[in-house]
Parts: sequence; structure tokens; C-alpha cells
Amino acid sequence: MDLPLADFLQIDFPALLVASLAGLCCGLPGNFLVLRRQSLIGDAMSHVVLPGIVVGYLLSGTLDTLPMLLGALGAALISALLIEVIRRLGNVEPGAAMGVVFTSMFALGVLILEQTGASGVHLDVEHALYGNLESTLWFGLNDWSDILSADGLAQMPGSISRLGGVTLFVLFVIVLFFKELKISTFDPAMATSLGFNARYISIGLIVMTATSAVAAFDAVGSILVIAMFICPAATARMWTDKLSSQIILSSAFALLSGCLGYLIAAFGPFLIGADYALNAAGMIAVIACLLQAFSMVFAPNHGTLGRFLKQRKALQEPAEI
Repeated sequence: MDLPLADFLQIDFPALLVASLAGLCCGLPGNFLVLRRQSLIGDAMSHVVLPGIVVGYLLSGTLDTLPMLLGALGAALISALLIEVIRRLGNVEPGAAMGVVFTSMFALGVLILEQTGASGVHLDVEHALYGNLESTLWFGLNDWSDILSADGLAQMPGSISRLGGVTLFVLFVIVLFFKELKISTFDPAMATSLGFNARYISIGLIVMTATSAVAAFDAVGSILVIAMFICPAATARMWTDKLSSQIILSSAFALLSGCLGYLIAAFGPFLIGADYALNAAGMIAVIACLLQAFSMVFAPNHGTLGRFLKQRKALQEPAEI
């Protein structure tokens, strides 16, 4: 299939860039969520931010990042309060309380979308689930050199600049507070004894998670946000026991999932003679899950096959007397 360079740069390149940046900005904080066994927080944020984003738009009349972020953070605080109220007054197990609140908040967001004019500005149920990845277009690009030109930068899609800024912010925070995040993740008591407030660090991590979820939500939808918070970090965890290596590997898996998933969704059906494309966000999530499944089997230290071979080798070695 002959694809002109200008068409690729204007249609496919921005979608690839958005998918990659969304994977990075969600996958980076996802490492700490997975290690803290708080992966459900990423799932939660992708659900509770919907009513916050819609209310932020309705109050401000704009799709700018700041009002949507404030609305999402407000929704997150309300959700945390509701979880505590349900847990205490109803004597409900915390996991059940979270499930009730998260699904209720998402349902509330869907109802608000259906009953207000928000769906007229591409905030609707379909985009809430699948995002708006395929419609990310970067006009004015005819050659690679146009990307950094003044005209090209002026026409850059807002989702790219927003995700790029949030990704740099998340990376900066992780590098700056790596020691505090590492110690509080593995040993909160030790972090407190060293003078680090583990509770404030946890709150900061939640804020960073909410920021990433808001930045990615409009472009890629809740399904991909959930997958990127969990799958790259969980996949990298199968290959290494070192946090810094896990962060690097998770970033690589996030980029691989984003690029490979989009390319398969966009061009895979045409290669077999079909006249349609697949949903990009869904295919990216599928690739991320397949990488996780592959790692669960073939990772040398924690994979099923790796453990089996180690056990078999240990049984074959003669016992020392």
C-alpha cells in the first residue's frame, strides 16, 4: 500500500505520537501503583474523572486542560470522601466501597453527557470509552522538516502539546523525588523514620495519577488509560527486580504497545484485503495485554517457563554432601 509522506505525517504520525505520549504519561506513575498494589487507583481515576471533566467543561465553556483538571481533581476528592462514608456508615469492605463509587461516578458522567450539550463538542460516551485517537490530525506537515517549523508548531494538535507537557512533568517529578518515591513504596515506615511524610508522598502520587488520566482521557479514552496504567508496569515487573530498570522497560513496553497497536489497527486489515480499520485504542490495549501474557510465560526470572526451567535444573544438579 503506497502511502504518501504528507498523508502519513498529517494523519498517522500525530496519532502515533498521541498514543506513545499517553502510554508514557500513564505508564510512568503506573510503576509505583503496581508496586504499591494500588493499581485499582488507575482504574478509579479513569472512571471518576469523567463527571469532573464534563462539569469542568460546562462551568468554563472550554476544553482547556486547567478547568478539566480541576474538575477531575474535585471528582477524585468527592469519590474519596464517598468511599470513606460508605465504608464507615455501611460497614462495607473497602474494595466493595471503591467499586460502588467508581462505577456510580462513571455512570453519573455518562448521564451528564447525555443530558447536556457536552456531547456536541466530542465529549460523548463513545469517546469516553474509546477516545478520539483516529481524528487527531496535524495539518501543514508535508515533510519531516515541517514538524519543527513555525507553521507546523502553530498547527500542532492540542492533545500532543498537552500530553507532551504532562509527560515531561511526570518524568521531572519522578526523577526529582525518585528516592522518596522508592523508599515510601517499599517501606513506608522507613520513609517516615527518615523524615519523609509517606502520606503526603501517596497524595502526590494520586495527584500525578489524576493529572495523567485527565491528559490522556480525551485523546485515548478510559479503556486505554486503564491499560496503560497497569500493563506496561506489570509487564516490566516480570523482567526485572530493579526499580530504575523497571521504569525504563515499562516506558519501552508503553511505546511498543502504542506504536504497534496503532499500526496494526490502521493498516492490518488492509493487508488482508479488508476495507475497514480497527479501533486504535482497543488494539493498543490488546497489544499491551499480549505483551503481559508473553512476559508471564517467557520472562527469565518471574515467567512460568523461566521458573520451570530453574526448578528442573535444580533437580538435575547433584545434591551436595
